[in-house]
Amino acid sequence: MDEYGERLTKVAYNYLKDWSLAEDVVQDVFITCYKQYGKLDEVTYFKSWIYRITINKCKDTLKSSYMKKVIFDSNLFRFFIAKEPTPEMTLIHQSDEELLSISVLSLTVKFREVIILYYYEELSIEEISSILALNKNTIKTRLSRGRARLKELIERSEQEDGGKANKFT
Repeated sequence: MDEYGERLTKVAYNYLKDWSLAEDVVQDVFITCYKQYGKLDEVTYFKSWIYRITINKCKDTLKSSYMKKVIFDSNLFRFFIAKEPTPEMTLIHQSDEELLSISVLSLTVKFREVIILYYYEELSIEEISSILALNKNTIKTRLSRGRARLKELIERSEQEDGGKANKFT
């Protein structure tokens, strides 16, 4: 738990976009690992195995009717948010790191998961291939297309903000 807890929570957050829900999923992952303790001899790569469990639990959570209801209900709140951001929010949105994080989170799951695992978790193509049970070339293609999509999102955001320069493009 000490070794993987924080990293798995970050991966789960990138899927679920809710920190407390991500913590719940990771707690459930560790319970699953505890229940499967007797079968650990059959696991070839523990790191890939635990990441795969986390990703599957995140996808299950996203598919659940509870999650669909929460997402639907949260969309209603956007009509009640003020049109002008607060000064604090303006500063946050001007940050390059914030722009990159928002852009990564706005990618579709198939691109977001590969980008996060490769850049944030610093996993190799082979490890990602094992975790996601996909061909290495598929991982490389998704990584390439994800980068291109990320570049488009950042450039579009810059144009909307008045065309200021950004170090990520």
